[in-house]
Amino acid sequence: MKIAVLGTGDVGQTIGSRLVELGHEVKLGSRTAGNEKAGAWMKKAGAKASTGTFADAAAFGEVIFNCTLGGASLEALKAAGEANLGTKVLVDVANPLDFSKGFPPSLSICNTDSLAETLQRAFPRVRVVKALNTMNCNLMVNPRLLPESHHTYLSSNDAGAKETARGLLRQFGWKDEEILDLGDLSSARGTEQVLPLWVRIYGATKNGAFNFKIVTAGT
Repeated sequence: MKIAVLGTGDVGQTIGSRLVELGHEVKLGSRTAGNEKAGAWMKKAGAKASTGTFADAAAFGEVIFNCTLGGASLEALKAAGEANLGTKVLVDVANPLDFSKGFPPSLSICNTDSLAETLQRAFPRVRVVKALNTMNCNLMVNPRLLPESHHTYLSSNDAGAKETARGLLRQFGWKDEEILDLGDLSSARGTEQVLPLWVRIYGATKNGAFNFKIVTAGT
């Protein structure tokens, strides 16, 4: 599959590298062609890796991962271009973190809205799926790094888009019982609001290699 990854930070590079390892063709997109970080990644990732602008990547990919900073995601998708985005599946792993007052960050969008819904409203033809945004990037692509089972979540208004995302999560190593379908895209409000707790736990433990597990009582 041809996959676009928007964003050249740790999340974008980690997801892009894992997708290449799995046999996909991946184009890492950034604001400008010739991005230095993207070029260095491409050299390491191998023959199935390429780089370009956000627009180049969006035109290339059958599926698109949004790995940009949450505060820049809307502008990144505008740069990608509505025609290039079309009706493709957009897996949104970004969070609307606001560092304007330092650490820990707050959320620039919360409670009655989410970044995922904001992107969906701006690009109504795109099939947005919120996923993988409640953990660090290493666990996103390799859940077996933790010794116990743990959970990730899907939110989307489009059932087919969820199945596409679920298939990619399975390739990353997520078991079906570890992928919780939370419902429509409004449920992304909840998963994005996990982030203030996540950063506090990270601050207390100095260890980002953790995730959440849902344990329910028997019926």
